[in-house]
Amino acid sequence: MKVKRTLGENIFNIINIIICTLLVLAVLLPVLNILFASLSDPVEVMKRDTLFLRPYGFTTIAYKIVADNPNILSGYLNTIFIVVVGTSLNILLSLIGAYVLSRKGTMLVKFFTMMIVFTMYFQGGTIPFYLVVHHLGLTGSIWSLILPVGINTFNLIVMRTAMASVPDSLPESAMMDGAGHVRILFQIMTPLTKATVAVITLYYAVYHWNSWFNAMIFLRDRSLYPLQLILRELLILDEASFATAGGADALALASDSVKYATIVVATVPILIVYPFLQRYFVKGVMVGAVKG
Repeated sequence: MKVKRTLGENIFNIINIIICTLLVLAVLLPVLNILFASLSDPVEVMKRDTLFLRPYGFTTIAYKIVADNPNILSGYLNTIFIVVVGTSLNILLSLIGAYVLSRKGTMLVKFFTMMIVFTMYFQGGTIPFYLVVHHLGLTGSIWSLILPVGINTFNLIVMRTAMASVPDSLPESAMMDGAGHVRILFQIMTPLTKATVAVITLYYAVYHWNSWFNAMIFLRDRSLYPLQLILRELLILDEASFATAGGADALALASDSVKYATIVVATVPILIVYPFLQRYFVKGVMVGAVKG
């Protein structure tokens, strides 16, 4: 039986469609503009100051310049290393910390939880953070971008909340069968909270992929720069040092196109990973947010 909608419902649906369409356009148009500009002829990019709704004079010269730039390649490799190693360390520490904090019988668990939550609201600041990293001997090393940010308080609390929602009978039964804490953590708790783990993994990976500030204050060797710091120089400081066969004139002509191409190259990996984790997103966030 078809339900007849009232006039108010029809108006509401029309308004919703209009708002959603405007939101989609607001998100999609800037992305398409960057993509089409990176595939357009550099002369057209310099001449036009409007949105690119299609490539004008299709060419891939900007991507060739990006591929030939040693700074881009080294930055890409450094960023991949930071994301893989850093995210793996983040997840390992978060799982261990969340498991300890989620166990009701752990000594002083409430005290440690309060101390950890305290750091979400009160931090030492940039100068004390730099001094700590410096005295640890990490400045000038790529590990300064991984070890000092080994765990995020918010992500730890979300993970802890998800593990606390697992019935106590499961780990207790495993202990009666002779399982230790390590086995319980990785074979029982982690699979049962895989939705939250997937979401937290994405959070950590996106953080490492987009991070550039720590690299700017801790690194001096350009060969260690992550991709985002190279991108920042291109977009803000305009320090493009591309080696092209066409010489300095060709470089100046293609500089805007190269900036667009670099943005695309730096963004695509996250866009590829996100769809694989999207199905865990709502479930993982809700598990960590509803349970107390």
